Amino acid sequence: MVLKIAMNQSTNQPTAENDRVAKAAGVVGSATFLSRIFGYIRDMALAWFFGAGLYSDAFFVAFRIPNLLRRLFAEGSLSIAFIPVFTEYLTNRGKDDAFEMARSAIRLLSVLLVTTAIIGILLSPIIIRVIAPGFAESPEKLSLTIFLTRIMFPYILFIGMVALSMGILNVLGHFAAPALAPVFLNISIICSVFLISPYMADPVTGLAIGVLIGGVLQLMLQVPFLIKKGFYFWQKAKIYHPGLKKIGLLMLPTIFGAAVYQINILVGTLLASLLPEGSVSYLYYADRLVQFPLGIFGIAAATAILPSLSRQAAENDLPAVRNTFSFTIKLVFFITIPSMVGLIVLREPIVALLFKRGAFDAETTRLTAYALLYYSIGLWAFSAVRIVVPTFYALQDTKTPVRMAVISVCANIILGIILMGPLSHGGLALATSLASMLNLGLLVRALRFKLGVLGWRNIMESVCKTMICSGVMGAAVWAIALLIIPSEGGTLSGLFFGLMGSIVIGLVLYGSFSLLLKSQELEKVLAIARKGMGKKWA
Repeated sequence: MVLKIAMNQSTNQPTAENDRVAKAAGVVGSATFLSRIFGYIRDMALAWFFGAGLYSDAFFVAFRIPNLLRRLFAEGSLSIAFIPVFTEYLTNRGKDDAFEMARSAIRLLSVLLVTTAIIGILLSPIIIRVIAPGFAESPEKLSLTIFLTRIMFPYILFIGMVALSMGILNVLGHFAAPALAPVFLNISIICSVFLISPYMADPVTGLAIGVLIGGVLQLMLQVPFLIKKGFYFWQKAKIYHPGLKKIGLLMLPTIFGAAVYQINILVGTLLASLLPEGSVSYLYYADRLVQFPLGIFGIAAATAILPSLSRQAAENDLPAVRNTFSFTIKLVFFITIPSMVGLIVLREPIVALLFKRGAFDAETTRLTAYALLYYSIGLWAFSAVRIVVPTFYALQDTKTPVRMAVISVCANIILGIILMGPLSHGGLALATSLASMLNLGLLVRALRFKLGVLGWRNIMESVCKTMICSGVMGAAVWAIALLIIPSEGGTLSGLFFGLMGSIVIGLVLYGSFSLLLKSQELEKVLAIARKGMGKKWA
């Protein structure tokens, strides 16, 4: 009888953990969806007023620097290094010790981030010449980009604190506030376009000020929820704690390994600065569109899976780690593969609907859609890497992702240089996709040696079903789009309803064929949707 109860508990535990991951992914995905909507409203406002030229290129390059630091130090390495150690303290030593370590982390991090911001402001001229060497040919563009960079560099302080707050809240089971934080950044930038930019000598300066205000608002959002969980900033804590050494040792290699996609995007920006004016903006807008499904599903799943994997690793339950990884990777492929097909088939009408107005003309639309095609090819790999890398970090293995990331970045640079000649900025997007595929292949191979059999037969069976359903959906949507989406001279409303009709028909077809092929992931996606939209965010 005791054996039977133990077996039932062992059987139910993976299911319970999978349900926890699904619920968390639903919360993060729903919040990220809202953030992406405001993000596109933001980008539509930027495209309308600034188009693709000197001012937009300068802002996107300047913003990419603090944004890259955010991904490297804040949302990337800091969260990934902090969560396993904080979870270990919480699991093995209790809440008081874990909270004391977290308060020490906040104090030390604030000192480091202030120092980083000051150094960044002082070295902005050198940084811009390295990041965008092509801007040196235009003194006006170079000067403006340096000025904007100096305004926005302090953003790293606020977003670093947000990232640490995210790690604390996620481990404690709260995912909504950190996921909603980008909404406040987007709202701040949108407001700056209309309320600050018109009063500036260089209107684009208003955007940089909006970024800073957005950083403050993002941090303020986290504070009430931390207090609700019993975490108080003002309680005593030393600036150094023994647990911080372990976080630091994990963080140093993860700075590079966790943000390989962002580094590859930065390499693309650097090379694009050598191409005709507007190339940086084409890549930016295309990347923003790829970030929609990547953020809602890939990053949401990665955010949800890390606390679970860290908890399982702290308990040394490797079978549970394998089960959680397999469950999540199948779910991510089930969503991102059809998203990839949809972006490829509908790329030009999507770009036209979101951005084609004001200074964003037909030629800019075509060139942005061209970049989107090549970015979309790698969507499945971008998303899968987001799942594989946290698995290594939950096991506190930081060296393997770094080795693979170095190879991936080198491949991206070589491929970018080779492909930018025949394919222009599209070649840079394709290089990023191919490098991410290489990174994924190397990571999966290494993970198999670390965890043993990962159930790839079951995973590939799910992927094959997904590819069949996606292929049928893509062919049908392509044919339908030719009939119901108006040509270039059509109205905006006609484009909207034609595109929405194509997407809805595609979703129905994909869901129907998934049901016909008895896809288990369809049931899980519906469960995520119900839990994310129908329950109170905790």
